[in-house]
Amino acid sequence: MHEVARLLQAATALSQLLRDAGVPHAFHGNVLTAVLSNASLADEICCVVEGGSAHPFRRVRQACAGNDDFAIVTSPWSNRLHVKYQRLIPPIDVEILVAGEEGPRRLDSRTVMTLGSVPFLTITEFIRAKVKAWSLRGLDQDARDIVYAMTRYWNKVDLNRIPEQEMNDFAARFPTVAPSWLELKRKYGM
Repeated sequence: MHEVARLLQAATALSQLLRDAGVPHAFHGNVLTAVLSNASLADEICCVVEGGSAHPFRRVRQACAGNDDFAIVTSPWSNRLHVKYQRLIPPIDVEILVAGEEGPRRLDSRTVMTLGSVPFLTITEFIRAKVKAWSLRGLDQDARDIVYAMTRYWNKVDLNRIPEQEMNDFAARFPTVAPSWLELKRKYGM
């Protein structure tokens, strides 16, 4: 677990590098629910990056090149990229995710919201990414994030972006989210 302020410091610094390089990006992970709930601790921060003319990993490596505050950690056998923000001790690890594989394909004003100076996935895209991750991994942390976001922000969710069958399965397994899910479907006439 890390202090949310430290995670946001790392996100702000990485975001500035990516913005300067013209790389569309947005953060997510349970750092978003921590920010929304004013929690002091979180343990997950990811950055979804758009590819453009080059692979997103290459764009991140180029943006971070020559910056001593960031170290690139590649895992070629698992096709993962992590960026370590080394200005803090212990360093903050940010997993880089490919837009379209994790999160929306396009990162623009419809899929990204800014909190402070940090771009995050919108509530809809956050829930969508977490539901897809929960369907694959079944992690309790993903479930807690979905429950938090759906029970508090269901009226800001675009139903058309949420995988319906996976969310039905989730609502059946976690009944606290069922009323919010039903209200959202009712709002959309379903």
